[in-house]
Amino acid sequence: MPKLSDTMTEGTLVAWKKKKGDQVSAGEVLAEIETDKATMEWESPEDGTLTEIYVQEGGKVNVGDKIGFIRGEGEEAPKQEAATQKKTEAVPEKKPQAETEKPAPAEAADKETAPPQQNDVGAAVSAARAETTQQKPQAREQKSEEARVKASPVARRIASELGVDLSTVKGTGPDGRITETDIRTAAKSVAPVVDRGDAKPATKTTPIKSGESARIQLSGMRKVIAQRLVESLGPVPHFYLTIDINAGPLMEAREELKSAGEGADAAKITVNDFVLKAAVMAAVKVPRVNASFDDDAIVQYADVDLGVAVAIEDGLLTPVIRAAQDKSLREISALAKDLAHRARNKRMKPEEFQGGTFTVSNLGGLGIDSFSAVINPPQGFILAVGKVTKIPIADDCDQVMVGHRMSITMSCDHRVIDGALGAEYLKELRHLLENPALLMV
Repeated sequence: MPKLSDTMTEGTLVAWKKKKGDQVSAGEVLAEIETDKATMEWESPEDGTLTEIYVQEGGKVNVGDKIGFIRGEGEEAPKQEAATQKKTEAVPEKKPQAETEKPAPAEAADKETAPPQQNDVGAAVSAARAETTQQKPQAREQKSEEARVKASPVARRIASELGVDLSTVKGTGPDGRITETDIRTAAKSVAPVVDRGDAKPATKTTPIKSGESARIQLSGMRKVIAQRLVESLGPVPHFYLTIDINAGPLMEAREELKSAGEGADAAKITVNDFVLKAAVMAAVKVPRVNASFDDDAIVQYADVDLGVAVAIEDGLLTPVIRAAQDKSLREISALAKDLAHRARNKRMKPEEFQGGTFTVSNLGGLGIDSFSAVINPPQGFILAVGKVTKIPIADDCDQVMVGHRMSITMSCDHRVIDGALGAEYLKELRHLLENPALLMV
């Protein structure tokens, strides 16, 4: 199992793109692997023949564990150790409890008093088998029915997690194949499948009865987010600076672009695109904020690698626009949309969400007026952007009129950025946003 992100400790093999016995070339997509941050394609590291597959689709193993063997010319596949084989036998769906052999209660009691003899163990297992014989046909019939349903490996895994019965879902893929989208749509409109004895901890979609509570297991991403927040708010001394931007010129510029006919909706320049471009240009004007703390020194970066916070179902990703200072407003807009789309579909490469010299988080689209964000270490600051709000304001002649205002809060690492430096950066940011023509040159 390859290490595909800096925080990855284990991975799930979502799908094999090659079969046992297939020829593979270096750089050719070999499998899809889900990490704590994204699902991504993994390319073969070498040429050869895929002679062994140790981990089936849906299996979860630690980084460094064997998942397969590519045989080069003159090589032989190594024998897999029993311990490793046991660890990697994971499959997408658990067997119903009815098919799992368990020792009878009498056997458990014997174990507490004295080690059982071999004959006693055999008798206990036989008794347990006899008790479950009537349940097995029904469990096997359900398993056979599920096996006949056409569904992608990802769809089967998501169905298991969300409690969706595959036999009740109509597939929209080729030849009626059930896709991940079909499962997520069904999960919103149907009740969870009846428990067959393999009850799991509650998920986000599990209904909770009145007066009860549920324990929802953390996903890999939520674990990393929790760890990073503790690492940030604990050791990093935060302070906050807030400004209100006159967003009237921004809205006018946006309307001018709209009336000029920008083309397809996907290509439209949004208010957030203006903010991203202004944040980058302000960092170029005030380069000392584009830095991080490193024990006994402050590291100042030559490039502005802009992190863009993207909310996804399991948490938050911050894909990075590299060397953003060299990109135009339209280029930043296109890259931000592409990265956000692939982040939400978990189709990002590891290098696309690692690093970043600072981050912009915008919750204005969700109706938030203003907020304070937590710094993503080792970055020196993060910008929290609220929505554009209409409010009454007084003009230069003291006449009351309708104005547009937008709140931006800068969370700073005080070890890197002092109050005066942060204020200098925000002054430049305000100047650029209130004069959006500067962002288009």
